[in-house]
Amino acid sequence: MRIDIITVLPQLLESPFEHSILKRAADKGLVEVNVINLRDYSDHKQKSVDDYSFGGGAGMVMCIEPIANCINALKRERTYDEVIYTSPDGQRLDQKLSNRLSTLNNIIILCGHYKGVDQRVRDHFITREISIGDYVLSGGELAAAVIADSVIRLLPGAISDETSALTDSFQDGLLAPPVYTRPAEYNGWKVPEILLSGHNANIENWRHEQSLERTRLLRPDLLD
Repeated sequence: MRIDIITVLPQLLESPFEHSILKRAADKGLVEVNVINLRDYSDHKQKSVDDYSFGGGAGMVMCIEPIANCINALKRERTYDEVIYTSPDGQRLDQKLSNRLSTLNNIIILCGHYKGVDQRVRDHFITREISIGDYVLSGGELAAAVIADSVIRLLPGAISDETSALTDSFQDGLLAPPVYTRPAEYNGWKVPEILLSGHNANIENWRHEQSLERTRLLRPDLLD
């Protein structure tokens, strides 16, 4: 998989892909993440990529020219399955969407900034808009990192035990059950006996019941 992230602040995305699962996935050749500085595609003398909004109003708007220059240059090199724009009014990111994106080959993620992008970018270049929640960030870089993380960890081989990702919260529409590790007793607090029984069928039934109960208590909307 290849993920090209277009941003005006590439420094914000240096760290997320240099550690843990994301770095191991890149080292294994499972994914190639390229952080692209939008200013490199600006024709402006000062390399600016924003301007005032037509009609007035507070805030600057990202211009169409550098974005078009960048996306068109990338598309001349390969075909992209999705061109994603990080936007608070986009489709809410969930596990189902992450699963789908993880099956693709090439993705562009355009990080929103300032007051947003010229609407013509959204009308003519973007194939999918994604939001990570009902709030506004200073820019789309953190959202892009979240999207990439949720996708890359699903790639076969990214996680040593591939079944681990399949038992995460939301994969079956439920929250994950509680988990425990050694010691079996600490400060008088004991691990549930069922988990020490060695009876796999009973353990799986217990975990499913716990998932249902946690979902009812914490996220009843998922059961709707």
